[in-house]
Order: sequence, then C-alpha cells, then structure tokens
Amino acid sequence: MFFLYNILLVLASQLVKVLALFSPKIKLFVNGRKSVFETLEAKINPEDQTIWFHAASLGEYEQGLPVMERIKQEFPNHKIVLTFFSPSGYEVRKNNPIADVTVYLPLDTKSNAREFLKWVHPDLVFFIKYEYWPNYLNELKKASLSVGIKTYLISGIFREKQAFFKWYGGFYRNALKTFDYFFVQNESSKKLLQSLGYHNVKISGDTRFDRVVSILYRDNTLNFINQFKNNTTTIVIGSSWPKDESLLVNFINESNHKVKFIIAPHNIKSEQISNLQSQITKSTILLSEKETRNLTEFQVFIIDTIGILTKIYSYADIAYVGGGFGNPGVHNILEPATFGIPIVVGPNYSHFAEATALVNMEGCISISTQSELNDAFDNLISNEDIRHEKGHICETFVQMNIGATDVILRHIGNKSN
Repeated sequence: MFFLYNILLVLASQLVKVLALFSPKIKLFVNGRKSVFETLEAKINPEDQTIWFHAASLGEYEQGLPVMERIKQEFPNHKIVLTFFSPSGYEVRKNNPIADVTVYLPLDTKSNAREFLKWVHPDLVFFIKYEYWPNYLNELKKASLSVGIKTYLISGIFREKQAFFKWYGGFYRNALKTFDYFFVQNESSKKLLQSLGYHNVKISGDTRFDRVVSILYRDNTLNFINQFKNNTTTIVIGSSWPKDESLLVNFINESNHKVKFIIAPHNIKSEQISNLQSQITKSTILLSEKETRNLTEFQVFIIDTIGILTKIYSYADIAYVGGGFGNPGVHNILEPATFGIPIVVGPNYSHFAEATALVNMEGCISISTQSELNDAFDNLISNEDIRHEKGHICETFVQMNIGATDVILRHIGNKSN
C-alpha cells in the first residue's frame, strides 16, 4: 500500500501541473513550491537550531499560534520554521510575525522529505490538528533515532472514518509511531488512539480557545467601524456564502428595526461583491469606498477585504457566522463567542464540537429557513435581556475551555529538563 501511495503521489504531482494552467489557486500551489529549498538554504544555517510547525491552512495556523508564541518565548535561540500545505493559508500568512521562515510544504515524496529535513534539521516538530504525511513522518522517525528529534501532534482530532482505523490503513497507522506525544481535543480521540495501542496521549483541549481569548487583550479599534455603527444595534455577518446571503438579504431588505448590518463575505471577488450589493435595497457602502464618505449615513457596510473580521466582531451586538448551509459546515464561531455575542448559524454545524456545544447550551441559534432566521433576529434585536443572556453563555463557554497551550508547554518543558 505504501508503494501504491508513492506511485499515486508522483502521478498527482504531474496532474496538478496541468491543472495549474486552468486554476489560479492550483497555480499558486505549484509555483509556490518551486523555490522552497532555495529559501530554506538561504535562511537557515547549518548551525542554527530550529523548531518546525506544520499547518494545513489558515485555520490550523490560528489554532497553533498560541503554542508558536509560547515556544518562541521558551526557546528564544531557535528559529521557527512554519509550513503550509494550502495556498489559502500560505498566501494570507506568508508575512506572519511569528515565524523566521514561512514556506509551502513540498509534496510528500521521499526525496522531498529527506531534503526538507536536511535543510531544516529541527529539534522539535509540531503538526497542528491533522495532516499526516507518511514520508515526512517516516523520515522524521529515522532522523529521531540519530539526532533525537521530538515530534508532537497538537489539538489533534481522530474519527473512526479516518484511514488509521480501516483495514487498508496500515501504513498510516505505522506513520503514527513517529509522534512522541499526541495532544488531543477530546476523550473519543484518546480512546481511538488507545485502540491502536498508543498510550502516549493526553487530552489537552483545543488551543483555538487560547487563541481567541488572546484577541480580547489586543487593540481591536477600527475607527471607521465605530463611525458606521454610531451607537446603533449592529449585526455582523461573517464569512457568508451565497446560500446564507439569500436569506440574509431578504431580512435586511424587509426589516423595520433600527439596526445596522456589516457583511464580511467569505469570497471577496469583485463580481460576487457587486452581485451582493445589487441585491440590497438599503443604503450600502463598500469598505473600499469609505474614504471621504460619511459612514453614519449608511445602513449596510460590506467588507471587501480580508484580515479584519475578528476586530469587527468586537463591535457586534449579534453575529451571524456563515458556512452553515454548505459542507463541512459553519465557519469559526469562537471569534464572536469570545466577545460575548449571541450567534446565529445555518443547519450544518454538527461537524464542529464547539458549535454543537453552543447550540445545545442555547448561546448559538441554528436556523434552516427564512422564517427561522427572521424569528431569531427579531427576538435578539427586540429583547436585550435575551441577547445578553446568550452572549454570556458564549463568553463563559470560551473562558471555561482555555488552557490547552499550558498543558502542552508543561509537558514539553518537563521533557526538555
């Protein structure tokens, strides 16, 4: 099976080069990997000590950030090397302030894995949440026997449907032997690993809670949002997709409430932004048009850029988080939750433990139809007590689940003494 995996990987590496001719995203995926080894050679010296973090995409980067920040404090003489698999992670965070070197992870071939480790030569390795590349893990295991590399999984999630737990997943199960320790989010993940004979497991929780709580202690001021809000009840719609927007636009157009709306779509391509704006009958302005305009005069503010949604949530009285009408489901609800805001989402949220918990606790409201969305918003807008109660549930939930980073760092600190 491992032989077949390597054959398929070689074929896939050729296929993506062809697909890159037709897809801008795949073109980034291919072109971004062309100079990885030259970058590593230029930025890492043979005598440097390094620590390697791997994140699949942007969400995993945010999840691992609290650990990266603490590791940088605890190991100030090490260089942090950060790799991404996806362009949606690398292109957004390639200039991040935490890593000394940020690159795409070369495809998981034996030769790539060997050359990557030759240049990076890490002392510690952290894989965030998932992505188990067998050749990288096998090469790490070999290297650890001679130079003592420690490899960890942080905020891990395991499910029965994964290849590790299938009859054909032997080479994946074998790759898990590389990990010195697994820090998982829940009891079911721990039990699944134990069923494979792995007992070097600890339930640490999810480092995303540490990440979102840290947001409270930074400067979230956006003067233009404050001007637009103008002390008016404001609904912030984050990471919306067209299926979300079809219901939201109807509510916006028909609502008689004295309320303002901020929409930060998931896709900010100009044609999609224009289409969204054309559907809204109330006075609407784009972020890119805000200069020299009096924002207090508008009722709807469309954010046609990325990177500021988290700060915008700090101005919300109510949040709608998009993605819940798609697959796998709703986007990050922890960012608005940490500000103590009641949240509304679509019907597809069960894939995410935090969303399921908050729906069950009634801090978050799941809707499936136009009438359900209308009722949820009408109730939250009209009843300030209910709004504050649900917001308090969300805030308390986040505060009660912090501490995963401390668990991980205590273990690593003990092992390095």
